Amino acid sequence: MSEAGKWYVIHTYSGYENKVAQNIEKVVENRKLHDLIQEVRVPTEKVTEITDGKTKEIERKTYPGYVLVKMIVTDDSWYVVRNTRGCTGFVGPASEPTPLTDKEVESLFGIDVSSVEVNFKVGDKVQISGTAMDGFVGEVQNINLEDRSVDLLVSMFGRETPTTLPINQVVKVED
Repeated sequence: MSEAGKWYVIHTYSGYENKVAQNIEKVVENRKLHDLIQEVRVPTEKVTEITDGKTKEIERKTYPGYVLVKMIVTDDSWYVVRNTRGCTGFVGPASEPTPLTDKEVESLFGIDVSSVEVNFKVGDKVQISGTAMDGFVGEVQNINLEDRSVDLLVSMFGRETPTTLPINQVVKVED
């Protein structure tokens, strides 16, 4: 059972991001350090560029000069990253590796590192709280764990009204 690493940001010479990522991956492969350095990413985004009336999709670095590394910090893993050509050090006070928070990881990758569990299922009655529809009861039509939302059919003013709310704004109604 391998321990889960945390995400760290390393600073590189501008334009060396991909090279640094490849070099780290190569060392990890050669020295069999997969359990310590688990993932290396250069964050990019797809951008539509229009030049001379021609449209094309290009991939652009989201954070030029930075590479993200998911790792367990030990003397070995720190040494590998720190001594990679083109890497100028870790981002953090006094160049000490400082892990990103779950919220930072979520905003960087659009992925959530915490898991979601709900105590209701499709067909259950839930009460809405924390919105303008406070107190209304709805029937769960669909649960979207990826985007943390729930589709409801709410009975309002004698009519069934479909609505989508964040999961944290509904509470299961106990029978």
